[in-house]
Amino acid sequence: MSRRTVNITLDNLDDLPSRCRKCVFWELDPVSHDRAVEAGDTGFEKESWVSATLLEWGSCGKVVYVDSVPAGYVMFAPPMYVPRSVAFPTSPVSGDAVLLMTGQVLPEFAGGGLGRMLLQSVAKDLTRRGVKAIEAFGDLHHNPDAPACVLPADHLKAVGFKTVRPHHRFPRLRLELKSAVSWREDVEVALEKLLGSMTDPLLRPV
Repeated sequence: MSRRTVNITLDNLDDLPSRCRKCVFWELDPVSHDRAVEAGDTGFEKESWVSATLLEWGSCGKVVYVDSVPAGYVMFAPPMYVPRSVAFPTSPVSGDAVLLMTGQVLPEFAGGGLGRMLLQSVAKDLTRRGVKAIEAFGDLHHNPDAPACVLPADHLKAVGFKTVRPHHRFPRLRLELKSAVSWREDVEVALEKLLGSMTDPLLRPV
């Protein structure tokens, strides 16, 4: 069984799960997001965002393949490229950090270590680019039966993220990249839970 991680590009964007391919929760501010949903052109907006971010900043996501079948993904970018980030009560993201937006390992591939593989690939990529840390907005009320595009705070903490700005619903958490690069197998289950929880994302307003 071969496993490989590659950068998200316009060529493989359609390998994201269908709902994620059309989701622009993070890529647009709340008002623009609602307009795009109403107009029915969220897929185009997603493609435009990926294209612009690739051109201006570089790699903004990873897809992991198992025997050429897409099995999961993560997306990330500096906060200036993520309009939704300023809508959170615990914004702004620190100036030396990149925002972990969202991600998912498909249920049929859960338990295979793909979560660690994806996030370590992100950590190594960002370290080479001089980034110091990853930050994320966590959801303390995350309901696994009704997932959204915000990662569960408890799962982020389980893999080493630390709260830098507390909130009763959406704390902001931070992970120093030197920790992520050296993730060991003892965090395997926690990483699988982190990305495995994001099944069939549903948009939920912040």
